[in-house]
Amino acid sequence: LLSFWGWGGLGVVLFFVTFGPFAIFYLAFYFFCFLGGGFVVILLYGKINSEKHLESCEHSYLPPPATGIVKTLEEMKLELKPPKIDRRLTGSSFIDEPLQQVIQFALRDYIQYWYYTLSEDESFLLEIRQTLQNALVQFSTRSKEVDWQPYFTTRLVDDFATHLRVFGKAQDRLADRDDRQGDMLEEMVDRFFEAEVEMERSVCRDMVCTSPKDEEGFLRDLCELLLYLLLPPGDFHNKNMRYFLREVLACGVLLPLINQLSDPDYINQFVIWMIRDSSCNYEAFMNILKLSDRVSELEAVKDKVLEELQYLRSLDTAGDDINVIKNQINSLLFVKKVCEGRIQRLQSGKEVDAVKLAANFGKLCVIPLEHILVHNIALQFFMDFMQAAGAQAELFFWLTVEGYRVTAQQQLEAMQLWNKDGKKQPATTKGLLKAAALGVYEQYLSDKASPRVQVDEMAIDKLGEKLQKDDPTPEIFDDIQRKVYDMMLRDERYYPSFKQSPLYVRMLAELDMLKEPSYRGSDDGEGESFNDDFFETFHICCDRYFSL
Repeated sequence: LLSFWGWGGLGVVLFFVTFGPFAIFYLAFYFFCFLGGGFVVILLYGKINSEKHLESCEHSYLPPPATGIVKTLEEMKLELKPPKIDRRLTGSSFIDEPLQQVIQFALRDYIQYWYYTLSEDESFLLEIRQTLQNALVQFSTRSKEVDWQPYFTTRLVDDFATHLRVFGKAQDRLADRDDRQGDMLEEMVDRFFEAEVEMERSVCRDMVCTSPKDEEGFLRDLCELLLYLLLPPGDFHNKNMRYFLREVLACGVLLPLINQLSDPDYINQFVIWMIRDSSCNYEAFMNILKLSDRVSELEAVKDKVLEELQYLRSLDTAGDDINVIKNQINSLLFVKKVCEGRIQRLQSGKEVDAVKLAANFGKLCVIPLEHILVHNIALQFFMDFMQAAGAQAELFFWLTVEGYRVTAQQQLEAMQLWNKDGKKQPATTKGLLKAAALGVYEQYLSDKASPRVQVDEMAIDKLGEKLQKDDPTPEIFDDIQRKVYDMMLRDERYYPSFKQSPLYVRMLAELDMLKEPSYRGSDDGEGESFNDDFFETFHICCDRYFSL
């Protein structure tokens, strides 16, 4: 043991004398370098051998890829053929071709311009096109099941008339306001929606109409409802597809369309385009002048008339042309007189206070109901009164029956001409007449009618049996129409109350029947009845002045 420690100690002393005091650290460093070098060599050796093994396996099991022309030919053979799309939508080529163009333009304007920056795969576009076509086919099928006649003849007309009445009421409230300071546009909007709530009670569209955010939200909900009704269940439950189509329809189609249709400049251009090829007759023109409540419009018409008068008076003509020019000058002078009278009436305030008008003229003349129902201006005032009284169904029924009678007479006369000429009678004429008669019955007299004309139930049941068994005739509604007329004439809520209302006085003012003493009531009796020759005389005068 002594020799072991002696020789060991001598070895340590000689090691430190030879290599220095830090030799132990160098020894440890050399040891770790040796281990690291060995690990790196093993790793590189294994990587090289693994790559060689994988390469040998790949070349041994997989065939080499084709290159050059051979590969190109193989890809051309495997290229998928474009799928055939059924282009039928409604069954009519006259409608399907424009609809296909609309689909193509919609894809081009709303999808293709950004989709091709992401991918060149056509399958997505084909799926979108097929989905749109399926929706249009479903829409066409459902549209054929809808009875459009009551909607266009009653509901749409009622909604439009209600909108005009609400707007007129808002204008009246704005005109009655004493304080004219502030933003008139905002005040007009507030008055409009206040009147809308009063008339429709449970409906107010102020948020949808005044807030762009709420408008977009409403259009999104509307589009999602339409997609639910039109898309197949698989496409609708695909959220990506549904949200994509909803945004395109709401923000890319409906919202720009509403903005364009609401643009006053577009409306004016559309009206000009519609009346460009049609001439306005003298009755329509005179009615517009008599019903206009804007002094600026009347002043503009008067200025145009004065310009035309100066031009006609500056012409140097002789012979037959002088008579034509005189007739034109007389016509223009008559228009000028009407405009000046209307402007004077508006500026004097007689349009607003109808009660004062009645007080100034005392007892008024009485216009029979039969004349009111056939005159455009008088009928408009009576219609406003009946709608305010909640009896528009009776008036609309009477007018609808009048239209049905005229149409039925024309159709039956055409059928008689076909029989006289020996031609084959159209098989659908009687069917169309019966469908029209049933439509009138369902719309105004049936239990499902809303609102329903209140007449004798026995007469309604008798009419229903006659419609089911017999062919319709022009006189099939005469009995009930006569009862409705008697009800409007004698019921204190309708025509008698109308004669006591401010609307009746305004109607007389519009017909210029508050000017001549011959049309006033006498002091010792009832109001003088309306002269049957008045409208005939009025038309003769208009024919004289507007013979051009």
